[in-house]
Amino acid sequence: MNKVPKNLFLLISIVLGIIILISFSSGNRKGKEIPFSQFMDIVESGQISEVVVKGRQINGRTANQDVFVSNLPKYYTELPRLLYKRGINFRFESDNSDNLFFAILSSWLPIILIIGVWVFFMKQMQGGNKIMGFGKSQHTKIDEDAKKYTFADVAGIDESKAELDEIVEFLKNPSKFEKLGGRIPTGVLLVGEPGTGKTLLAKAIAGEAQVAFFNISGSDFVEMFVGVGASRVRDLFAQARENAPGIVFIDEIDAVGRHRGAGLGGGNDEREQTLNQLLVEMDGFNGNEGVIVIAATNRPDVLDSALTRPGRFDRQVVVPKPDMNGRQKILAIHTKDLTLSDDVELKVIAQATPGFTGADLANLANESALIAARLNKSTIEMADFESARDKVMLGKERRSMVIPAEEKKTTAYHEAGHAIIASLLDEVDPIHKVTIIPRGRALGLTMLLPVEDKFSQKESQLRGMLVMMMGGRAAEEIVFNHFTTGASNDLERAASIANRMVCNWGMSKIFGPVHLAANQGEVFLGRDIMRKKSISRRSANTIDREVNKIVNDAYQKAMDLLRTNIASLHAVSQELIELETINGDDILATIEKNRVHDSTPV
Repeated sequence: MNKVPKNLFLLISIVLGIIILISFSSGNRKGKEIPFSQFMDIVESGQISEVVVKGRQINGRTANQDVFVSNLPKYYTELPRLLYKRGINFRFESDNSDNLFFAILSSWLPIILIIGVWVFFMKQMQGGNKIMGFGKSQHTKIDEDAKKYTFADVAGIDESKAELDEIVEFLKNPSKFEKLGGRIPTGVLLVGEPGTGKTLLAKAIAGEAQVAFFNISGSDFVEMFVGVGASRVRDLFAQARENAPGIVFIDEIDAVGRHRGAGLGGGNDEREQTLNQLLVEMDGFNGNEGVIVIAATNRPDVLDSALTRPGRFDRQVVVPKPDMNGRQKILAIHTKDLTLSDDVELKVIAQATPGFTGADLANLANESALIAARLNKSTIEMADFESARDKVMLGKERRSMVIPAEEKKTTAYHEAGHAIIASLLDEVDPIHKVTIIPRGRALGLTMLLPVEDKFSQKESQLRGMLVMMMGGRAAEEIVFNHFTTGASNDLERAASIANRMVCNWGMSKIFGPVHLAANQGEVFLGRDIMRKKSISRRSANTIDREVNKIVNDAYQKAMDLLRTNIASLHAVSQELIELETINGDDILATIEKNRVHDSTPV
């Protein structure tokens, strides 16, 4: 048994023992209660062997060893003489002679129980047996016997690995750098989107460095008691210095490292006191020799500038999303323990998963294994990866959903409009497949598959994407002469792209190469609430008109393309109604087959 259940068991045993003792003692002293008149009759009959008078309570025992209790009247004084006359053994005892223990126990037992329960819950809250351990650091020290990760378990982020590999090399061979007068960075800040591998990199450093490694989360410093966070920071760094050289890894440091002075309600902010102590420990008068701080966050914009300056976090290592080659290497790591079929091509899977992070790819590999197991397959096939990718990106199929025939037809024409325009425009990524099977919250989906990763886009590509997004609504107007709510997401995405073309990327003929975006990044209320917009009302109205013009031009071009290819629109829609899912090659074949009929615009 561990210590906490053992202590709880001991406390419960003591309380139960006391209760049983009291009950047993009380049970021995008491018997059947009888009236005083009946007691006098028993005395007169000579059937009593012993009487004990305690205060006004009479405890007696008959010749048959039966125990009884009676009450002595207040003004009756003849009882001693009567008992003596009858030759009965009797004695008088003080009312408090043996009740002292029970009186003390009854007074102090509730207090003892309250203190015991309080001590137990404090131990539970602190995760240990030190009652006053509030200020102790709640870190985890990596044991030598724990599972070790190395840089071989990290793929797709080679540049980030190289920068951290230098840290490990310094810890192993510091003289190599010190002989040239260099010094190791005090801290390294890992910055990247969720799932890119920041924590995995820290685990790999712990496995490679072979030094003391202290792991703690930013939220572990924050407690309900004032001053606890700063005390924990001091305790953490004191232990790290005792075990130097060592590494302190703080995950999600934005929980404690946010901008100071960002509180909206005034008063004392416990996080600020904790941050102040962290600043001192990293680069104060005492220095921080031999301890390297590595922190991870996906919100570097909210961190205090005093924390991110050189001398504290000397380096900011960006952990990006992997490119196609990186995704292939990550898939190789996550599928090395899976039983794959011969038709599985990791390069094709990597190409079909643009924008996926390492966590997404790990989830993809696991989902494909679950799908194959559900179908009782002996190996994981390429089709399983395809199904897993669609499930992760688009949501699970909702085949049980009953859709009226008219709505199904509208959805088919809507998705066909997207697909035909994507197939006709060279600026748009190739069409992969189209489905009218409901997935997630969507009634139908058109999936594009980029040939290669794109890190920037031309204006022509953005305008082509806008035309493709407008294709669904344009098809509804041409065929049915009415609109549905199915284009909601298309309009939202189109408006967002058009707005950024005007405000962020300088792709407006009216404004030219001018940056007009009011705010950058995610909103941080404590910092951004007092920011003033630098755009005049006249400019804002002009931006709105320009955004509307870009979207309306795209919509008009989509209408023209679909009217020109109306036969293909009808043909693809009919195939969707019959088959529910069509791949890109079949759509291109259908367009080519109907090209003769599309020669005359509608």
